[in-house]
Amino acid sequence: MARARGAVQLTVDDWLQTGYTILAEAGFRDLKLDEVCRRLGVTKGSFYHHFPDIPAFKDALVTSWGGWRDREHGRIDALAGAPPRERLIAMTALLNSSRHWTLERAMREWARSDPRAAASVRASDRHARRAVRQAFLDHGFDPDTAARRAEWMFAMGIGALHLSDSPRAERAAAGERTALVDFLLRP
Repeated sequence: MARARGAVQLTVDDWLQTGYTILAEAGFRDLKLDEVCRRLGVTKGSFYHHFPDIPAFKDALVTSWGGWRDREHGRIDALAGAPPRERLIAMTALLNSSRHWTLERAMREWARSDPRAAASVRASDRHARRAVRQAFLDHGFDPDTAARRAEWMFAMGIGALHLSDSPRAERAAAGERTALVDFLLRP
């Protein structure tokens, strides 16, 4: 159904947020022009006012997600002065928060078949792994051990994203994060 005349004009962000919602709820295969327009209640003409085509829309989604992840990485970087244990606990909370679960899983799935999404996810992952590795180094581990433990922690975090989608998981997550960090900080 098309929006009535005089309705509020959609912004690029409106389109992107709808795209993210579709990615999160249904995955990248459902990220189609008809579905995006249907959810916004507009015609395709409104879409073409903002984007030349679906590939440009998908590029904008990847770019915007990369920017969002950059802001999240800024929050991680701001933890650099905290003691390593507290920093690791805080980083796992940021990287595995419930607001990331669905979209992060969707972006990782999309990255399996889209080179631009894959490049964005890889860049994000490198940044996060470096920060985690640095915390292990700051705790006193040698570079090889720090790198190995950072990889383990990162892999467990990705697994947690795929297992976490319930209120119970969110409530249990805080205690589990602390237990995981304490386990990985053992000599």
